[in-house]
Formats: sequence, C-alpha cells, structure tokens
Amino acid sequence: MKAALKEANKAAKRNEVPVGAVLTDQSGKILSKNGNRVREMKDPTAHAELLVLRESSKLLNSDKLINCSIYTTLEPCAMCAMAISLARIKNLFYGAFDQKKGAVDNGPKIYASNSCQHKPNVFSGFYEKESEELLKIFFQDKR
Repeated sequence: MKAALKEANKAAKRNEVPVGAVLTDQSGKILSKNGNRVREMKDPTAHAELLVLRESSKLLNSDKLINCSIYTTLEPCAMCAMAISLARIKNLFYGAFDQKKGAVDNGPKIYASNSCQHKPNVFSGFYEKESEELLKIFFQDKR
C-alpha cells in the first residue's frame, strides 16, 4: 500500500486526482504500479486501477489475473470495480472510502450484485488517513 501511496503522490504532482494502484502476483511481487493519468492521456478510463490491470495483463500475456492482488488508495469506482472482477483478481485492498463515486462498499456495491460473477476478497481502510489527506489537500488547492 505504501507503493500505491507513492504513485498517488506522483499523480498529484502531475495535476491528476491523487489515486495510486499496485498489482502484485500471488507471492507479493509487484507486477505493475501507476497513478491516475486521465488528464495526461486525455482518457477518461486512465484510472490507476485500470492502468495496472492493463500493464499486468500484457506482462503475463493473459486477460485473467488469477491469484493476483490489487492495492489502491481509494475505493474503486464502478468501472474499476467491474474491471477488477472481470480480471478475476483474488484480493482488493483499498485505503479511503469514496462515498460519492465508490462502488464497492458505497453506491452500487458491485460485488454484492447477483450479476457480478467474480467477487474478490475486499479489505479496506489501509492507510486510510494518508489516502484521505492526499485527496483533501489536492482538492483544497483546486478551490
């Protein structure tokens, strides 16, 4: 999770919403890490979670990332939560809850839906305060 926080800090320095993500294999080896790049790439889907899913899929030459874990500083949105499910990620660890756009423990609760075929193990609250603080400072500076 510390590596995800570093990626979130890098995203903030690029003027991106400070969210970072890391994807590991079953032994805990980091396969990919990245932060939001929506503005940089001019791509509304360039969320940190999707970027690490894409990078890891290419690295492993597979659309399924079975037994992998993803660490992200913010509760995934609906798009990212569903992509995590489709990739068959085993474990999702996230920092701050997102009451507005979160889709795991808030909003649509993607993994509680009967239409969601794969439900990762979800663990939340890791480095929650640090993740919240990054977001708070970023948005205060924007106002």
